Amino acid sequence: MPFAVDRLEAFAAAVIEAAGASAEEARIVAHHVVDANLAGHDSHGLAQLPDYVGRIRKGHIVPGAPIVTVRETSTTTVIDGNWGFGFVVSELAMRTTIDKARRHGVAATTVFRQGHVGRVAYYPLMAAEADLIGMMTADSGRSPKAVAPFGGREPRLGTNPICMAVPSDLDGPFFIDMATSACAVGKLKLAMDKGQPIPEGWLIDAQGRPTTDPHDYDRGGVVLALGGPEGHKGYGLSAMVEVLSGVLTGLGFGVEPTGRHNDGCFMAAFDVGAFRDLAEFKREVRDFAEYLRSTPPAEGFDRVYYPGEIEHDNATRRRREGVELAAGTVDRLGKLAAELSVDPL
Repeated sequence: MPFAVDRLEAFAAAVIEAAGASAEEARIVAHHVVDANLAGHDSHGLAQLPDYVGRIRKGHIVPGAPIVTVRETSTTTVIDGNWGFGFVVSELAMRTTIDKARRHGVAATTVFRQGHVGRVAYYPLMAAEADLIGMMTADSGRSPKAVAPFGGREPRLGTNPICMAVPSDLDGPFFIDMATSACAVGKLKLAMDKGQPIPEGWLIDAQGRPTTDPHDYDRGGVVLALGGPEGHKGYGLSAMVEVLSGVLTGLGFGVEPTGRHNDGCFMAAFDVGAFRDLAEFKREVRDFAEYLRSTPPAEGFDRVYYPGEIEHDNATRRRREGVELAAGTVDRLGKLAAELSVDPL
């Protein structure tokens, strides 16, 4: 049964508030997780709520934590989230970056000691909606890792996502949001919830053998770098994301099996008007997207999409028709609601 967006947001907010967050923090978290479901990234949606509640209980996420600027210039900012909700901290960080880019043409920010930031695209899209080019990378700091370097069989890296978004005259945003691994860990958990196999090339088991069973991840399996036989490319991107989001932020690198999840982020914004006329740029991005869409489809494809179009189509349809959740996800959320004395979905 599909769920209406307002029902999902009300449920998610009730869960997070019952776990100890303020009403405003709970509202922001709920908005982000439902936004991920709308875009079709269910791995970063309501399925994450049990993990967030578990981290609050462990003290790995601290509701009400102060957000502190520890260093800044006219174009740069370093923010300590003090283990607050990543959604709350990174929204503030991107707003700060946008404000500085508007005044000075370009701006960049690093963030450390914050909880999971969810779908990374949300923050560069804030910049694009403000008529700026936005980008962001994220890494989990010194914590358990999931991804093997190319050619390896043990985890050394996070899934290390990167996103870029640009303003345009399109109905939907023009952006790329991707893990530098073959998949996000949340997609493995979602496959478990659905009882489905995963594609070849996502995972190797504890013995280093290819597998299509997502449960092998919980048995010591390791996620592969993006690119399959050309995985050195995804591995190289992942390493650079780690430098920007782990080393530059001061979080460091390495595997600490008992370490707390800690999204370090690098974000930047660029004022298009500092480089060329904004209206012309937005029009030309639209024309470029239409040029890409007009490509005759290859065998097995119905059409060509511009980057970000599928997520926009998903959100439009799901707002109208409701959001389907995997049966396993609904079951886990029901148990969580009972634990917190929250009305179930």
